[in-house]
Amino acid sequence: MVEANFAQLLPQLARHGVRAILIGGGAAVAQGLARATYDVDVVYARDDENLTRLVAALKDLSPYLRGAPPGLPFRWDVETLRRGLNFTLTTTLGSLDLLADVPGGGGFEELLPQSVETSLFGVQFRIVTLDGLIYLKRAAGRPKDLEALAELEALAEELKLQDGQRAE
Repeated sequence: MVEANFAQLLPQLARHGVRAILIGGGAAVAQGLARATYDVDVVYARDDENLTRLVAALKDLSPYLRGAPPGLPFRWDVETLRRGLNFTLTTTLGSLDLLADVPGGGGFEELLPQSVETSLFGVQFRIVTLDGLIYLKRAAGRPKDLEALAELEALAEELKLQDGQRAE
């Protein structure tokens, strides 16, 4: 897996107006967790306009199905996105997971209330809230998610304590 270049990949999506929410390790790191992550995980809106923007954003980045045999026919277009849901891609800027739906969180519209807009790498981008991320990790239940859960909960507790001290 080629490590994702967050500093270029997220601005690329933002410049094209892609409606997406950063989740996973990237969202955890953006909120202060010191943890390595190697791919960008986003939940993306599935309306036609957003699919068109997503295709345009990635077309020059050579998107290809991660783990697929070389030479397997793969067309990066709106129709491909419409027919599929979740895409694990490799691009010239690293690995990108495009998710239409995540366990416990649903799709873009369902996850929207659990997200905030923030400045990342000089652009505005939506990320899942810390509480939302904890919920998603718990719902996924994979060993790597459960491992991160303890760290995320400790970070959330630390931030609540800091907020309490500021309020005094």
